[in-house]
Amino acid sequence: MDAIAQKTTTEYNISLPRWLADCIEIANDPSVENEDAELIASAFQFAYNLHEGQYRRSGEPYIAHPVAVAGLIRDLGGGSAMIAAGFLHDIVEDTDTTCEEIEEKFGESVRHLVEGVTKLSKFNFSSKTERAAENFRRMFLAMAKDIRVIVVKLADRLHNMRTLEHLKPEKQKQIALETREIFAPLANRLGIGRFKWELEDLAFKYLEPQAFQQIRDLVTDRRADREARINELIAVLHQRFQDAGIEVEELKGRPKHLYGIYQKMHQQQKEFEEIYDLAGVRVILKTREDCYRALAVIHDAFKPIPGRFKDYIGLPKPNRYQSLHTTVIGIYGKPIEMQIRTLEMHHIAEYGIAAHWLYKESGSSDFKPTAEDEKFTWLRQLLEWQNDLKDAQEYIESIRDNLFEDDVFVFTPQGDVVALSRGATPVDFAYHIHTEVGNHIKGARVNGSWTVLDTPLKNGDIVEIITSKNSHPSLDWLNFVVTPSARNRIRQWYKRSHREENLARGRSMLEKAVGKAGFESLLKSDRMQRVAERSNYQTVEDLLAAIGYGEITTNSVASKLREESLQEEELEKAEQKPDLEEERVQSLPKTVSRSSRPTKNNQSPIAGVEGLMYHRAGCCSPIPGEPILGIVTRTKGITIHRQDCSNVEQVNSDRVIPVHWNIVNGDGKTNGNGRSPTYTVDVEVEVIDRVGVFRDILARLSDQHINVSNASVKTGKDKPALITLSIEVKDHQQMNSCFNRIKQMTDVLKLRRIDQGE
Repeated sequence: MDAIAQKTTTEYNISLPRWLADCIEIANDPSVENEDAELIASAFQFAYNLHEGQYRRSGEPYIAHPVAVAGLIRDLGGGSAMIAAGFLHDIVEDTDTTCEEIEEKFGESVRHLVEGVTKLSKFNFSSKTERAAENFRRMFLAMAKDIRVIVVKLADRLHNMRTLEHLKPEKQKQIALETREIFAPLANRLGIGRFKWELEDLAFKYLEPQAFQQIRDLVTDRRADREARINELIAVLHQRFQDAGIEVEELKGRPKHLYGIYQKMHQQQKEFEEIYDLAGVRVILKTREDCYRALAVIHDAFKPIPGRFKDYIGLPKPNRYQSLHTTVIGIYGKPIEMQIRTLEMHHIAEYGIAAHWLYKESGSSDFKPTAEDEKFTWLRQLLEWQNDLKDAQEYIESIRDNLFEDDVFVFTPQGDVVALSRGATPVDFAYHIHTEVGNHIKGARVNGSWTVLDTPLKNGDIVEIITSKNSHPSLDWLNFVVTPSARNRIRQWYKRSHREENLARGRSMLEKAVGKAGFESLLKSDRMQRVAERSNYQTVEDLLAAIGYGEITTNSVASKLREESLQEEELEKAEQKPDLEEERVQSLPKTVSRSSRPTKNNQSPIAGVEGLMYHRAGCCSPIPGEPILGIVTRTKGITIHRQDCSNVEQVNSDRVIPVHWNIVNGDGKTNGNGRSPTYTVDVEVEVIDRVGVFRDILARLSDQHINVSNASVKTGKDKPALITLSIEVKDHQQMNSCFNRIKQMTDVLKLRRIDQGE
């Protein structure tokens, strides 16, 4: 271990973190028994050996990245399993190491973390809507099982953002946009403020480089003057707190992060000079009571600005953030924002879930939130909506609504606090309390006065819901409710109670979309049933009802119908092709030249059979790019086999002739101007049996313009599903590319090519 540390420092010029050096020292000391230190040290050594010889785009050795990720996790307070996972998070994807080997060497907890991060790395959140929605679903399921996975992923993303300048500009923008829209809000929802702020600033740097540079220059230019004013204010407050007998843990200025300034300028339509809270003062105290006493001292020393006080101690944010916020007119008449909190509150604000129970790694790592875990209400809701929201676009919108924290806090008549999305109405409030309360809402009182149901609620409102057994949801409510749970419950009620009406409406809407001609026959066709199943409905009637109550759009169904029609047409064309196995030759020359080579203008896909009848062997189905040979038969001319075909071994060598594909650079063209035909390959895919996995495989094939001429699925209880496909490819290169794309799917367990003999 010491040798590796020495080599890393001297040869690669990487300075090891002090904490890692300490772990190496402890691990090498025979008198000290420290399993955690040994786990961290051995994980580093394992990662170092596997990544040796690999380099990042920046030119630095790859090991620098996992070291940085592990360091970020350690700074958050992560335990030994998480730090080990930080070292190992890339080895499954970048080396031949398997998850089973990781479990054998480092234990089950580390294996699950590395495996979870590896699967998250395959998600593409900027892909087509349906696949993006499926990626989100799997991500939140992974978080629910062990939320530490997303923390490791956030550390990985943060270090990648720090070194983003070494990628191409288009890649920089893609990663930065994904970071700003997905990972920074996730860090915020988990309460990890230090990650959230840096991720936002780094994304801002690449998405709006001119604005970023301008604001950074302006902040830098005014820094000296701003710091002087803050230091004077801090000196005044120190004396005031001392006189009041308030013991202060920490009192210092804090700069606003650049993206926060940019957002404020954009949202408030103000120039930089008009934004007064570019910096603030943070007061950290011992007790909750001291926070309120300190607030009184501050308001006595400086004039508070009306409407700028927020009590997040009494009303914590959903991610459990707590502080008192106030803005006062400071020295020289400049407004200054103040944050007042205890040391524990400060740790929660900086480290989020790391400050509580997250890193207790003994026992089960499964995350099972209780009713008291308000900071994870949003995650529970997203898990519930996975089964309810079938429309991909709506599901993605619900995710964005819940990741971007913009809440309004209202009260029940009993004084309980309810956090809702900004713009929420009494109907949203009612469904938040209980589904039946929402389904039977008759009216609402806000602050003791009757109000209409579409009235947006404000912070501090006391909301009372009046119900009646005879009251039911109205479709008009969908026009003003803002929470996905309310929208979904309204639709669910209509789904149950207005099925016949929804069926009729859905039939009418679909008929208008696809036309009257043959519509009744279409509804009874296998094609329509396949579309229903692809849309996650068991029957065509269920699909029509879903169209009727707005759960799925006619455009989505019509698009799937067109895809099914095209596949049927391709299948019919394939069935009409002549069967090469039935071709006959009257005679063959007794000897065939073994040195045949294609001429310049030869149009035949295979060189070496010029002027002779030939066909591809059905047993091995060779395709361009694969080594082949020809076998002379008595009645069928020359049969072309793959060289590794098992049937070739028993053939007399006198009947074998040398042949090869007449393809130029694998581009699918013959030496002439024509194109070679496509070739059918049979594939068997073993997958985790879940809704939509077959659709995802077909989507990947479609992206590569590969036609599927036949498909079947076999499922069994508590067993993986077996999907058999007949795909049409141009050559071996396209087949391998297709196989690699499918293997990258997290649900795919095994993929193999099968021959007709099987």
